Amino acid sequence: MDKRYKTVIEKNSFFFSNPVFEEKYEAHTIQVLKTLIYNLKNNIANDGSREEVFVSFIVKNELGLEALLVLNGLAKENLKRIITLARAVRDEELSKLLYLNEWEKSKDDEDIKEWSDEKIKRTIRENGWFAMGIINLFFYGSSNLFLANTLPLFELNKLSIAKINFDVSAMYDTLIRYRQKGSYAAESENNPEKVIEKILLALNLSYEKGDLPILAEREPNRKRTMDFIIPNKDNPILIIESSYLSTTSSGMGDKAKTEISVSELIKKYYKQTRFFGFVDGIGWYVRKKDMARICSAFDDVFTFHRDELLRFERELKDIFGLK
Repeated sequence: MDKRYKTVIEKNSFFFSNPVFEEKYEAHTIQVLKTLIYNLKNNIANDGSREEVFVSFIVKNELGLEALLVLNGLAKENLKRIITLARAVRDEELSKLLYLNEWEKSKDDEDIKEWSDEKIKRTIRENGWFAMGIINLFFYGSSNLFLANTLPLFELNKLSIAKINFDVSAMYDTLIRYRQKGSYAAESENNPEKVIEKILLALNLSYEKGDLPILAEREPNRKRTMDFIIPNKDNPILIIESSYLSTTSSGMGDKAKTEISVSELIKKYYKQTRFFGFVDGIGWYVRKKDMARICSAFDDVFTFHRDELLRFERELKDIFGLK
């Protein structure tokens, strides 16, 4: 047996663990959160489930917000997305719910920068309106019409007063959602590209994925795997690329440049081929400069909004002579 192979077999640690870190995390995070949640339960029992009880809780405790997120089963990243969404869209009812105008004035910036964890915590401490807005989100978020039409039901139902009020049934719901989060995210039907695929199948339109032959041959360093090539690689009448981003990143500019490059190649080698893009999600919405660049790459751009999907279907029927 090879010595290196034998080393990995005989000296495998199976699960990496740094004891110093583990003990520190248990003491400074897990135990603190358990204590905070227990104290909150007692506060509610003594003072009632009033908004000011929860506002005081997140203002006075460094990990108070994290404790409420635990009870809701809401990831901090998703809370940040909701805050970014509110700042970018400025829906009237959602703004009222969050007291948005009391903690951030309207801006003319094309790009909205997502707040860091530290800024959120600092603003909770320094701006009572923001703290009340966060609690309002936990109390009434699931009944807000804009959020109901925007958030996936899996996430919307986490915004419930019953969860932070220690309702047993609601806590069961939180445990189940924690457990199923990975499975939920991995479901293929939850992929936006499946929506496009479903429309194509309903119209009996064949498609392929992958590299276009001429690009692979003549531009090997610039070739790109396409999401949908209709009807096939040898006879591409329509090419569709899909980009749904729920977060922002520095790579968005590079993605826009890539699609522009692909568009140039299609125009050069496939002059009769149309190039469509699905560009959607809060990530693109708040990075408008990058969004403008990626949109410029396509002959037409769609989102996954119901109206846009219907328009997309009509375009397909028109291009391929379908009724």
